[in-house]
Amino acid sequence: MEEVLIKLGEVVWGPVMIFLLVGTGLYLTIRLGFVQFRHFAHAVGCVSGKYDNIEDAGDISHFRALTTALSATIGTGNIAGVATAIAMGGPGAVFWMWITALVGMATKFTSCSLALHFRDIHEDGSASGGPMYFLSKGFQPMLLVRLAGEGATRRLGMLLATAFALFTIIASFGIGNMVQANSVVDGLKYVLPEGWQQSEITVAGFGVSSFNLTIGLVLAILVGLVILGGIRRIAGVTARLVPLMCIIYVLGGAVVLILNVHKIPQCLAMIYKYAFTPYAGLGGVVGTAIRFGVARGVFSNESGLGSAPMAHAAAKTKEMAREGFVAMLGPFVDTILICSITALVILVTGARSSGLTSSSLTAKAFDIGLFGYGQYIVGFGLIFFAYSTTISWSYYGDRCAEYLFGAGAIKWYRYVYLVLIVVGAIGRLRIIWNLADIFNALMAIPNLIGLVVLVGLVAAKKRDYLQRLRAGEFNKLTT
Repeated sequence: MEEVLIKLGEVVWGPVMIFLLVGTGLYLTIRLGFVQFRHFAHAVGCVSGKYDNIEDAGDISHFRALTTALSATIGTGNIAGVATAIAMGGPGAVFWMWITALVGMATKFTSCSLALHFRDIHEDGSASGGPMYFLSKGFQPMLLVRLAGEGATRRLGMLLATAFALFTIIASFGIGNMVQANSVVDGLKYVLPEGWQQSEITVAGFGVSSFNLTIGLVLAILVGLVILGGIRRIAGVTARLVPLMCIIYVLGGAVVLILNVHKIPQCLAMIYKYAFTPYAGLGGVVGTAIRFGVARGVFSNESGLGSAPMAHAAAKTKEMAREGFVAMLGPFVDTILICSITALVILVTGARSSGLTSSSLTAKAFDIGLFGYGQYIVGFGLIFFAYSTTISWSYYGDRCAEYLFGAGAIKWYRYVYLVLIVVGAIGRLRIIWNLADIFNALMAIPNLIGLVVLVGLVAAKKRDYLQRLRAGEFNKLTT
């Protein structure tokens, strides 16, 4: 089973998927006039609350929409994912993570703008949105309409929307909770005495670590207390948790880099060199760096998957472009900032030659850099990053369950989600990671098709918004 999943993962994350993700991001970057570079400062202003209007429809503020989306992206990918990319793809994989993030900012701008434009506002004022809504409502490529007719085109849009929602539900059980639960267990192994982790019990005829099972049950309860309260409670928790955990992790990494500042230029040169030339430790295959860099980059910042638009669709605003500006900061914070710190710490400390991988490699690097105390930063980082990711991905999954089966399916989805947290805590990590990779790729395909078809609408709305911004229309907003 494990070998089959590995082979399938190699297929779905092969050259075609890499071309689709990076190529689509590059196309959207050009089509939108390099929006992520030209309007970065305005995006920061939007997040600050400068343009918030409490009278607009939606559930949460721009800032809370961003922290909710970030809490789903800033997770194990920033600790375990980066380490895996370097261990399996060499230092050059980091370069391709950066490329994925930079073009992914345009992808996030497009997808989150569309999610807000095509969202549903319910009678109680709550919102539901995401790729399944803009695919089912807005998918109208003129060439296809002329060739197949409007009815057939609409049915294709509905089919793509259904496929996306189904893949997202399945992916939420992998990337959203089982991977994260397993990572919480890993994190606690760094900070708790080793003797606590030894005992086993028998469950359904299988030997299970009582430590893993206990952590899984506790985590399920803690997640349940948040997700059963819906997006407002989720956003309230993430708005406090995300900034705190980012500050602690970034400060720890910054100390290591300051102590090893003289090695940073050499490590940056190494990243660039092995992005384009074979790395001897990996059999001399350049494509390995690209594959693992793009796969782990997308796993970390989720650009192109279509998950973050569901959080941004709940923002209190009527301006689709404004939410796009807010959303495009996500890949920058997640990958350009936090993943880069992890990667450089691994490289400057020389930990990559230890033979370790995943979160163990990152812990080793921080330990070397912080004189034996770095494991605690990584351990607690894994716990809080994974916890925040778990609660946010439950929202993505329940939006898709609602879309496919109606509002009554939400509570049943949440119950299954909580049960699978326990399964993830006691399961085998390699199998779970491969499942997550496969369904991440399947999610991306219908989403990317929708973005390419609808980018014209986004470009027009962006131009209109910027014209009104320059005219001073938004200077008198009330907050």
